[in-house]
Amino acid sequence: MLKFLSAFFLTFGLVFALPQASAETAPATPKATKKKVAKKNVKKKSAARAEGEAIEHDGDVPDTAGFTSVSYSCELGNNLTIFQKKSDDKQIAVRWRDRLHRLLRVNTTTGADRYENAKNGLTWVGIPSKGILLNSKNGKQLANECKDTVQLKHST
Repeated sequence: MLKFLSAFFLTFGLVFALPQASAETAPATPKATKKKVAKKNVKKKSAARAEGEAIEHDGDVPDTAGFTSVSYSCELGNNLTIFQKKSDDKQIAVRWRDRLHRLLRVNTTTGADRYENAKNGLTWVGIPSKGILLNSKNGKQLANECKDTVQLKHST
């Protein structure tokens, strides 16, 4: 019986140990091929990202015809302008540092007006007392305590 169990465990061990051993000693060339493919994909993604940024700068400038503009004065001397149609609350255009960006409305549970452009990371949050412009890509505030003329009159 002891010989049978020894033969069984030896066979059982070889069945499971050999495939693992052969997998560990497999040549590294398939892994290198995968790395090369990954590098090519990274290059393609970088090129696509550069093309996307070029499209954003050139062709994705919002048309503000028919929009009304509201200028905001923010802390630290920052200024921005919001362009919005009275009949369309689904989008706004924000002029920030001499560039015009299209932002789309995002529903909130708080009732705040929130508009985002996921491509460039801009987020505008407007509440009755002030507005704030954020860069959601790096998690920084671009402009805070932004107030239009009506909000400035009510805060003094």
